[in-house]
Amino acid sequence: MSSASPAVSIGIDFGTSNTVVALAADDRRVEAIRFDHGGQRHSTYVSALCFWEDRPGAGAQAEGGPWAIEQFLEGRHVYRFLQSFKTFAASSSFNTTQVFRQRFKFEDILAAFLRTLARHGGDRFGFEAANITVGRPVRFAGGNPDDDLAMQRYRAAFERLGAGHARYVYEPVGAAFSFARRLERDATVLVADFGGGTSDFSVMRFSRAGGHLRAEPLGHAGIGIAGDTFDYRIVDRVVSPRLGKGSSFRSFDKVLPIPNSHYTNLARWHQLALMKSNGDLRELRELARSALKPDQLEDFFTIVDLDLGFSLYRAVSDAKVALSASDEVDFRFKGGGVDIGSTITRTKFDAWIADDIARLGATVDKVLGEARITARDIEKVFLTGGTSFVPAVRKLFADRFGNERLMSGDQFESIAYGLALIGHSPEPDRWTADGGLKKTGA
Repeated sequence: MSSASPAVSIGIDFGTSNTVVALAADDRRVEAIRFDHGGQRHSTYVSALCFWEDRPGAGAQAEGGPWAIEQFLEGRHVYRFLQSFKTFAASSSFNTTQVFRQRFKFEDILAAFLRTLARHGGDRFGFEAANITVGRPVRFAGGNPDDDLAMQRYRAAFERLGAGHARYVYEPVGAAFSFARRLERDATVLVADFGGGTSDFSVMRFSRAGGHLRAEPLGHAGIGIAGDTFDYRIVDRVVSPRLGKGSSFRSFDKVLPIPNSHYTNLARWHQLALMKSNGDLRELRELARSALKPDQLEDFFTIVDLDLGFSLYRAVSDAKVALSASDEVDFRFKGGGVDIGSTITRTKFDAWIADDIARLGATVDKVLGEARITARDIEKVFLTGGTSFVPAVRKLFADRFGNERLMSGDQFESIAYGLALIGHSPEPDRWTADGGLKKTGA
């Protein structure tokens, strides 16, 4: 691709929870596309899809973003609601999912989502644009993620919309570009990007020469621990026991535990919606016939049958966010006759996520090792993403680098801004994830 900068460069930060699109003009002015919904303007577009049929056999229609949630909550049609589907990108075990009479591969789901994004994005945004930069995690989410498979699926989806020419850049590198505009002198920077499904880290060396900002990527590392993982801990400790986790059932003359695998599904929002179709719910109903606490399992069935997962996870997420500012919160979920309440203290929450924090710390050590530097060599730490507000996460970085070196930016837009700016950098293709750790200008 030519290094000549076109008039507009588009950056797309497709996230597990939210997606942001930014436009950068050739004078380096950058702004996020705003989506008008419900009388408000949003810079984030919820990474969700809702499929429905107006009548049986009429063919599925699809909406994304806040419009998907609106369709879902109205409940006027039989629907299929998908959220956090980015988590499946690198899963070789995920082949297809049923949407009415069609089977959708991951690239089908992503392409359908991107079409809704383009439809609501306005005249200034289109996938036919010559200069598109898409963010990707350093390491995709999942137990055994296949990054190559994920990128094949990404490319297939974007090609369907005429964006086969898009370049792919690590998300923390995009955040680093956004942050670099604030630097007043040369600096070695650690960028920590906390998303919904993954946390990614990059070490960058920024310098100025001849009036131009220069940047040298020194190392990258990532791990599938982020905001959704912390939600999982709350569900697992507060919600799952109320729905039968740890209880038992009778099998002939034996008393056996209800398999925990069903509660793994419950604790992960993107899997909960699949229980209706993958046989798990049917198996659990069989166990309930001989369960010692059948009422708890009935509440579990209600949450799945009535598609209350969205409301449940919104309550969990609200509690997590509140714990960033309070020492304790009262968690409450009510719906479909199910009533779950508990007081959660920050001390308990910190204990639940302690192993996750330790693994995040080990990943920071890994990126410093790849960069061949120590914590003392890092002059600035740029934290982005909502999870960076979690006190235990912030303490991890304060303990290692000192509060005076910690900086934050826009928690939702910084990656997309940086991706758009990369499109206007000299030789932008050298910043791609395939381009290695090469020295280039910014």
